[in-house]
Amino acid sequence: MEKKDIRDYYKERIEELSTELDSRKAKVKYFVTAEVLLFITCVAMGVAYFSGYIETVPFIALFCLPLALFKGVKVADGQNARRIEDSEAHLEVYRDNMRYMDGDHSKGDDGCRYINPNHQYAYDMDLFGKDSLYQRICRTVTSGGADRLAAVLSECAQRCSVADNAAENIDKRRKAIAELAVMEQWRTDFLAVGHDKKVDTKAIKNAIEQTRNADIPSWATSTGALTMVAASVGVFAVLFLLTVFTSLSADFVCLWTVLQLGLSIGTSTKAIKIISRSVEKINSSMKAYISLLQLISSSEFKNEDNRDVVSVVKGKGADALESLNELKSILDALDRRANVLGLIVFNAFAYSDFFLVRRYLKWQKQNMESLNMWIDAVSEMDARVSMATMRYNEPQAVDAEVVDCDKVVYEAKGLYHPFLGEKAVRNDFSIEDGNYYIITGANMAGKSTFLRSVGINYVLAMCGMPVFADSLRVSVYNLFSSMRTSDDLAHGISYFNAELLRLRLLLDNVKAAPRTLIILDEILKGTNSLDKLNGSRMFLEAIAKLPVSGIIATHDLELSKMADEHPDRFHNYCFEIKLSDKITYTYMITPGVAKNQNATYLLKNILT
Repeated sequence: MEKKDIRDYYKERIEELSTELDSRKAKVKYFVTAEVLLFITCVAMGVAYFSGYIETVPFIALFCLPLALFKGVKVADGQNARRIEDSEAHLEVYRDNMRYMDGDHSKGDDGCRYINPNHQYAYDMDLFGKDSLYQRICRTVTSGGADRLAAVLSECAQRCSVADNAAENIDKRRKAIAELAVMEQWRTDFLAVGHDKKVDTKAIKNAIEQTRNADIPSWATSTGALTMVAASVGVFAVLFLLTVFTSLSADFVCLWTVLQLGLSIGTSTKAIKIISRSVEKINSSMKAYISLLQLISSSEFKNEDNRDVVSVVKGKGADALESLNELKSILDALDRRANVLGLIVFNAFAYSDFFLVRRYLKWQKQNMESLNMWIDAVSEMDARVSMATMRYNEPQAVDAEVVDCDKVVYEAKGLYHPFLGEKAVRNDFSIEDGNYYIITGANMAGKSTFLRSVGINYVLAMCGMPVFADSLRVSVYNLFSSMRTSDDLAHGISYFNAELLRLRLLLDNVKAAPRTLIILDEILKGTNSLDKLNGSRMFLEAIAKLPVSGIIATHDLELSKMADEHPDRFHNYCFEIKLSDKITYTYMITPGVAKNQNATYLLKNILT
């Protein structure tokens, strides 16, 4: 399937759902009209009966029939409303996908909260922030899924080791994502669940953890407490029967009822307050979370990693879906306590608060140990759904070949930056273990974009996602970049000092990693030309003694002479431009050193 076909499919689904929505919304006024008429009919029948115009038997028939119809219409109206809500959510998912196909990523989660200028590569590779890779991928419906996706992108190329079975794990994730990618309807159902409001998994974890750490008396779960409550209810039943069938005064029943009311509320109030205060904020999230669990639990995945997620939420002991349905029931019961009359009646006759606390404590004891596993499993699936959606939306991207090798391998054909789309110029490029590639070229010739193309596609490959190239063969190794160093005046750090700190961080990092690829855009920009050249040569000669390979972009043509001195390790490549009446940028990388520069040429045009 080509990108155009996918776009046409989204357009078709949007039109179908829009038509369906219009039809369902049109039914609302008919349901409302029918409900009003049937209600008026019931009232009219009641007035006629009590006014003596209708006998009892005809009244029952004439009253019950519209009443039953009213109830049926009410149920149908509720079902229609739920279908409208569901269709609107699905419609928005398809509209989001259509915006993606049109190159509009503005409504996506930009992940700015994950920006870390000190990260090994994320800041330089535009992984987070406005118009970032994260914003293009992220469709998560839970906060845990968003965090998990950010972690995958941030950690996938950090100090990787073949000994950790990294290549095998990457292949497993790739297959899991690939299976979800072809399950378009299932993914849409998943994304529609939390489209309106992202489920706050942290709030759920924190709420349950607060109640576990709170001082809730555990006596409610004891056999002794249950026996006392049962005995109290038994006494009430005996007193009630004696009052009905003997001459025993009803005062005893009333006094016992008041006593039960006081015991139930008095002994449970503290626990009820603690539970309510901790979990009241998550009740609205439970419905969405249960829907996600239903989707996961009912899925028959073929991929082993996806089946593992299902096995976690189903569990060998407690079942996540059953457990959270029980929690939802408890939360609903807490909400119903707002009905004062019901609160009094059910506590007076049935110790409802006592049994509510008992239910919650039993739920907590049985499920707390599994709760974090369930939430993490849903978060993992949520992140995979986002990655699978991007895979589906980018059919021209290909799977990288990840090889199990203890050397740096990077062999790309037709490589390009994913942000550029169809207009991108594609380049072939290979990196050999322990070799360094010095790239020269004029301003705006494409050096920095090329460096990011190398880095961001490697990150995608390590995530198990498709890459933007005709083919890409890589091994698993550590990645470190230095492309966007900036000063920090608030902390008294100059630009040059910031560069040195970044290079220090690079050295510490590569010494702790088995193999590393470094990507540098200008070394020591914050000093004069001669000092910069000498410092750059010194740094490269030192780093070349470590298990490191590198790509270094520079405007300093003198640095390219290192290839003459060490032709077995250092190689020159360039992005050449053509100068005539206007500048022509080819954006093609070729062997050699750049001959043409454009700064003087462009300044002349400005000054004349």
